[in-house]
Amino acid sequence: MKLRKVTAASAVTLALAVSVTACGGGKKDDSSSGGGKKIAIGIKYDQPGIGQQTPQGYTGFDVDVATYVAKKLGYSAKQIEWKQSKSADRETMLQRGDVDFIAASYSITPERQKKVDFAGPYLLAHQDVLIRADDSTIKSPSDLNKKKLCSVAGSTSAQNVHDKLAPKAQLQQYPTYSACLTGLQSKAIDALTTDDSILAGYAAQPQFKGKFKLGAFKMTNENYGIGVKKGSDLKAKINKALEEMVSDGSWKTAVEKNFGPANYKNEPAPKIGDIKS
Repeated sequence: MKLRKVTAASAVTLALAVSVTACGGGKKDDSSSGGGKKIAIGIKYDQPGIGQQTPQGYTGFDVDVATYVAKKLGYSAKQIEWKQSKSADRETMLQRGDVDFIAASYSITPERQKKVDFAGPYLLAHQDVLIRADDSTIKSPSDLNKKKLCSVAGSTSAQNVHDKLAPKAQLQQYPTYSACLTGLQSKAIDALTTDDSILAGYAAQPQFKGKFKLGAFKMTNENYGIGVKKGSDLKAKINKALEEMVSDGSWKTAVEKNFGPANYKNEPAPKIGDIKS
């Protein structure tokens, strides 16, 4: 009798263990399934308006897009594990499976498409310049000739302007965009160049309100996509989520929330697969 009681108790314990295991005790399900315990998403940590880590959490347009997509995949905001995705690390992070997807001002290019797949695009940005609000001398890219043009070390943005549009521009390399902004504010430099969405994010910060303006030059097309591992079926699911974000008005709300204070004249939401060259 005693033996039977122990055996019965063991059976109950075993059944409970099986039940808990079936409910999911791992960190996350396979990236293609959704609804798992956690989903890892790569974002930028240092781009105000795009993706920024703050004491209160994570903010920015890419963060809002990624949170919306994750919800459509079956994950709540609390189930998201944010990971810093530096530009040089993005393809490797996807290939290794460090993240399920990346939304980090990630322009879709033929070279990158050889290594990873992209959902989207979800934003069409352009290379532009940020200048002081009271500067009336820079009205076109050619006006950057003989001007001090800043970009961050390792970026090709300023070099592109120098090579193609303003060969007499005086290139200045600073370690960060924040340093460029400080130089712009003090008149040590005349203009800062990178994607207009990034520039708008910086200009929209409360401490810079009314101090800077975008040139609206649209010097290149930057098609922001969401990167996934090559061959992942997440691509189709994310594309569907992005379409829903546009149709229900959430995309427009996110744009106005993150870029509105800089008077950013954004392009309409791009159609999925429509990549502007």
